[in-house]
Amino acid sequence: MKVKKYIAPTMPEAMQQIRKELGSNAVILNSKEVSKGGFFGILKKKHIEVVAALDPSPLASKARDSAQQHVSVHKGADGNDRQSDVLSEIKQLKQMFLSTNQSNGHYPPAYQIMFHYLRDQDVSPEICTSLIETVLSEHPDETDERIVYRYVKQALTEQLQQHSFGQMYFDKKVIHFVGPTGVGKTTTLAKIAAKAMIGHNKKVAFITVDTYRIAAIDQLKTYARILNVPIEVAYDIEQYRHAVERFKDYDLIFVDTAGRNFQSERYVKELTNSIDFNDNIDTFLVLSMTAKSQDMLNVHDQFNHLPIKGLIFTKVDETRQYGGLLNMTLSNNRSSIAYMTNGQDVPDDLIEPTPEYLAGLIMEGFHNG
Repeated sequence: MKVKKYIAPTMPEAMQQIRKELGSNAVILNSKEVSKGGFFGILKKKHIEVVAALDPSPLASKARDSAQQHVSVHKGADGNDRQSDVLSEIKQLKQMFLSTNQSNGHYPPAYQIMFHYLRDQDVSPEICTSLIETVLSEHPDETDERIVYRYVKQALTEQLQQHSFGQMYFDKKVIHFVGPTGVGKTTTLAKIAAKAMIGHNKKVAFITVDTYRIAAIDQLKTYARILNVPIEVAYDIEQYRHAVERFKDYDLIFVDTAGRNFQSERYVKELTNSIDFNDNIDTFLVLSMTAKSQDMLNVHDQFNHLPIKGLIFTKVDETRQYGGLLNMTLSNNRSSIAYMTNGQDVPDDLIEPTPEYLAGLIMEGFHNG
């Protein structure tokens, strides 16, 4: 038996090397993530280490030859029955092999490639395992990775269809935009405000309580001037309430809040001291797709005690890893996704996501990598 270890940036690249050197009959014995490169241990990159083997006289071939001999020797009036028994035994051995692989955390090659692709997309191990095992249980004999891709994409779409997506319905007068610093809250607010004005004929006003950065106030004032809407700056909760009262005759009041490190609970408490949260107000949490998936989950958890209506993901065009979307959506007790943004243009670059769109976004890199 010829055994060789391969290291590549991704599982598909490792499989290409294996096919080139060992052929299509090679078997994956083990695979794991490893760190490689860097300078004095810094800036190391994740790679996939795969151990593959090729037996010049594979057991399966021997078993097949033996089975054929067994059938030919005993062939007679009951030859068909004996052949059927042999094929049944071979099928049972195959199922035992698949079960052993799965119990050790490994899958058949086509499924293993898909598992590593999803992990490269930053999809959580739990969701990866659930998707792969769902498809594998329905299609245990599939070996073509292109067909596995289609099955996984379909399964992913079906899982996402069980969750809510969609735009704001503008049924509440006051709409807050909260989120960490640098995620693009102000630009996102302007895009959605323009959509409300142009697409829904709403009369709109702005309030900003982001008094930590002068640039933030100036940016919102610029958008207010372009859209020809009034704006108020509120330095405390009383001024915020006065501004809301001043705009009581408007259809919608969009409120821009300060970007802070919301992984810290004290900043969330500060936020509750500067704006109101009640049943007549919708609050949307704005997150950047360039952030780590776990960081997004941590920020969302800090807002668990507040009535977050939905999520808005920005900077979709600045990354090629979209697993965070899936982790936020399929994890328990997460909010729905209202909008996504993929650029700076106002009022354009605003996406209303669907399960089909999200599944396509996550899976599109499989054939482009």
